[in-house]
Amino acid sequence: MSTRIIVCPGSFDPITFGHLDVIRRAKALADEIVIAIGVNPAKVPMLEDQTRLELTRQAVADIPGIRVELVSGLIADYCRHVGASAIVKGIRGGSDFDHELPMALMNQHLSGVETVFVTADPKLTHISSSLVRELAQFGRDVSDLVPAHIAEALKQKVGGGDE
Repeated sequence: MSTRIIVCPGSFDPITFGHLDVIRRAKALADEIVIAIGVNPAKVPMLEDQTRLELTRQAVADIPGIRVELVSGLIADYCRHVGASAIVKGIRGGSDFDHELPMALMNQHLSGVETVFVTADPKLTHISSSLVRELAQFGRDVSDLVPAHIAEALKQKVGGGDE
């Protein structure tokens, strides 16, 4: 029997409790999930690529069958490369769906890989990486939105600490 691999792409700048909820629930659909952290030279993330990689690996260390990789290029090509059967994306509401649908259709067109949408837990729909970054930049505590090690890394980043 072959291994069912699902790719969960995103910037994960940083990974949040919302992301982790989607990943945990999606794990029931596959033998392995690859968290594909996008590296886009046109975008400047708050956290460096290697930092996002390490923080994400720590955040999912307790979930068996998860691999975390930095990925540049098209996600459709990456899915083909790793033999993924699907892409999984979390959806918090209609605007997420409107944003994700064209990408899902293009990825299907380019690679034949389907996208599975996992609806967010209603208790977590208010959490987004961009809001977490903004709160952290204003010195607010984000420990109820992200794992403790990520909250600390964000605090160090905005406080001028080592990254």
